[in-house]
Amino acid sequence: MSLVLDGVSKVVDGQNHIYPTDLTLERGTMNVLLGPTLSGKTTLMRLMAGLDVPATGRILWEDRDVTGMRVQDRKVAMVYQQFINYPSMSVYDNIASPLKLIGLNRAEIDRKVRETADLMQLGSMLDRKPLELSGGQQQRCALARALVKDAGLVLLDEPLANLDYKLREELRAEIPRIFEESGAIFVYATTEPEEALLLGGNVATMWEGKITQFGPTPSVYRQPKDATTARVFSDPPMNFTKIVKAGNGISFGAGQTAAATGAFAQLPDGTYRAGFRPDHLHLTAQARDGLQFACTLRVTEITGSETFVHLDHAGDRWVGLIHGVHHLEFGTPIHVWLDAAHVYVFSETGELIAPASYAAAA
Repeated sequence: MSLVLDGVSKVVDGQNHIYPTDLTLERGTMNVLLGPTLSGKTTLMRLMAGLDVPATGRILWEDRDVTGMRVQDRKVAMVYQQFINYPSMSVYDNIASPLKLIGLNRAEIDRKVRETADLMQLGSMLDRKPLELSGGQQQRCALARALVKDAGLVLLDEPLANLDYKLREELRAEIPRIFEESGAIFVYATTEPEEALLLGGNVATMWEGKITQFGPTPSVYRQPKDATTARVFSDPPMNFTKIVKAGNGISFGAGQTAAATGAFAQLPDGTYRAGFRPDHLHLTAQARDGLQFACTLRVTEITGSETFVHLDHAGDRWVGLIHGVHHLEFGTPIHVWLDAAHVYVFSETGELIAPASYAAAA
């Protein structure tokens, strides 16, 4: 069982919301759509579900062209970030509602509802109304109603966005278990790289209506094929700066230079873009091949156990994620260090050119 998007696009009022896209999702896989707001995640999911019709291309389900098929006739379920439960019905009747619509007999409905409720840890709450449940339980009820149909494709559009931190963590841990037991194709949309890493499976990074890369989540995170993918798969976004390799040296703007050691020594002379994640910046030297940068502090944000430092480096805006609480004054000069092994090197047009073993170190 597979879902295939073959050249699928979506155009609204002459504007490309989804550029021609090829994507194959296999049975029993968890697939995360990762991208910022308005990158096209919801639009792509609506095309998968049959809620929208593509401008070009075909959608194949189990080798059958379902491009023009109504959503009601597909084995698909969709869960949104808003809790969509019927408040006047019990949890039991909420879960049973799609089964009643397709005319299953009472005994079969009862069996499926109780099995799905147990899977979602709602078995003791079937007589309650949704408003008598916690936020996490309400979202599990919505998930149960989606899963009870034995849908081969389950689409989750930022389903945890409206929950508090504790409930998000609780459900993030449960969703992979639910996914494994159901055997369906799961597609999960999120704006958070951390959530994509926690869910595992495969990830499709999205930017302005395009899938920039698709593959196993750890591989895409460690070896993004271009600067756009690297930016999407980093929170805060990856930092970038221009570098010039000449002979045995490299320069990093503002006249800063360093020896071209390690992977830098392998680069042909030329101009490149260096990228590195915020958590690889340090306030003290921590690496044998550390690179030192002179910056100006713009803003600090203390989050409890960590501090975000917003920096200006020769006109480049950087963010560092520093462990611990640091009280630093706005506008003061500050030196930061970076292990050269954690630097990605991209061409001026954004393609990753660092060797895979070098990129994997990040």
